[in-house]
Amino acid sequence: MRSDIDAVVFDCDGVLVDSEVLSLKIGQKVLADLGWEADIPTLVESFMGCSHEHYIAEVERNLGRTLDDDWSAPYKPWYDKAFSEDLREIDGISRALDGIDLPTAVASNSRHVQIRSSLTTVGLFDRFAGRISSAEDVPNAKPAPDVYLRAAETLGVAPERCIAVEDSRFGVQAACAAGMTVLAYETDMTPAGWFDRPDITVFRSMAELPALVRELSS
Repeated sequence: MRSDIDAVVFDCDGVLVDSEVLSLKIGQKVLADLGWEADIPTLVESFMGCSHEHYIAEVERNLGRTLDDDWSAPYKPWYDKAFSEDLREIDGISRALDGIDLPTAVASNSRHVQIRSSLTTVGLFDRFAGRISSAEDVPNAKPAPDVYLRAAETLGVAPERCIAVEDSRFGVQAACAAGMTVLAYETDMTPAGWFDRPDITVFRSMAELPALVRELSS
């Protein structure tokens, strides 16, 4: 039990919005169109929670060629259509947020325009407006701690007095490096071994989250 927790910082994709499956399925089609036939487990292991720079580097490595600057333009409508029609909040997250009596913020590797669009689509943007940190705001994306350190700064709270809620190994590494207490959200997509470390707490339902936060902050 500890009494030095003052805030909770959330990853966005896969923690607040149920975007990972949508992104992976569309991404699989995009990569196939580019010439890389990859299965979903490979894409999860390679890209879930990664930065844009990491994604480009890995795609180019597997394709064996450099992508054009505008390579993604033809595929943007694929993502826009799926996200506008099918994006939902993570099951139970609104109720979980209602049950947390601490200041909250977002720390994401996604770009601000994507974060805002996703949170607005599912009705969560107003809960975090003014307290959203993106990899665009910092020198290094996750797994570096920069975006989590910035999120703590926006809250006016020391990083070590924050809980981070994450769903990817890149995010867990970033939050731990920032000195935050980490709650790792595990789903059926989570690869085995991703969260096998003694300094984090793993949970599988957002219904568990308020009680875990209370336990850590009481």
